[in-house]
Amino acid sequence: MNGGALLQGAFAGLAAGGLYAVIAVCLTLMSRLVRVVNFAQAATGMFAAFVAVWFSTFIGLPVWLATIVGVVVGGLLSALIGWVAATWLSESDTTTRSAMTVAPLLLLISLSYILFGNKPQPFTPIVSGAAFSVAGVVVSWVTVVMVLLAVATALAAAFVLRRTSVGIKLRALSERPTTAELIGIASKPLSIGVWAVTGAISTITILIVASSQSNDAISLSMMIVPAAAAALLGGFKRLDLAVIGGLVLGVLSGVVAQIEQVAFVRNFIPFLFIVVLLLWSQRKEVWDAAR
Repeated sequence: MNGGALLQGAFAGLAAGGLYAVIAVCLTLMSRLVRVVNFAQAATGMFAAFVAVWFSTFIGLPVWLATIVGVVVGGLLSALIGWVAATWLSESDTTTRSAMTVAPLLLLISLSYILFGNKPQPFTPIVSGAAFSVAGVVVSWVTVVMVLLAVATALAAAFVLRRTSVGIKLRALSERPTTAELIGIASKPLSIGVWAVTGAISTITILIVASSQSNDAISLSMMIVPAAAAALLGGFKRLDLAVIGGLVLGVLSGVVAQIEQVAFVRNFIPFLFIVVLLLWSQRKEVWDAAR
């Protein structure tokens, strides 16, 4: 195995890593602000992206307009799930609220099979072509855009939370919900807004990268696993570590895929990542018990 192949794998993995990172940022925001680990985050983006493809392929809308339709659908779908959570599960704990999102995950996968079939969708690339080359290895625009989008999403979220009135209200709701309600901060519209924004972000991310990845319903929906692993690196609290975790997972998977002897391990890497992080987080308790 030569270094060029490994470098090519690393750059190819960065595109998927950018996707993991963006969804990990969305998961982190959801956990911090509305007390939910949204297992339907990627599935929402998948279904809305399929709607966009349908509008482009069968209705004949221009790709840019179909993309906008898909992003709107993704935001509305996610807002609907958020409305259910805010209406009937507002007093429930994080575990219950998170478990609820398994239902829309399975529902959206099932609906995608019923409405769009079980084959990969004919995504038209939104971003395509080579951006530059490094040591003879071509780096695509998809890779560049996904990495920049991951960083920009995290920076934008941090700015909104720290520097805007909406962000201050969201932080108040997440950290002191009772006090925030008493001073007149409306929790329901804000929480639904968080759901809607993260749903729209997931959709545009999947639309950008789907043409260069396995894009059937299951593959795209299961992007939630590596994204959750990346978010876990930051404890579902730190946006910077969520981005780093996503990019590292992508690069690692891309490199491993180039090594024939261990290529089969690439699909297990996110699960191993989760196990290692959980064991590391519990190391003090484990070591104390072992004494």
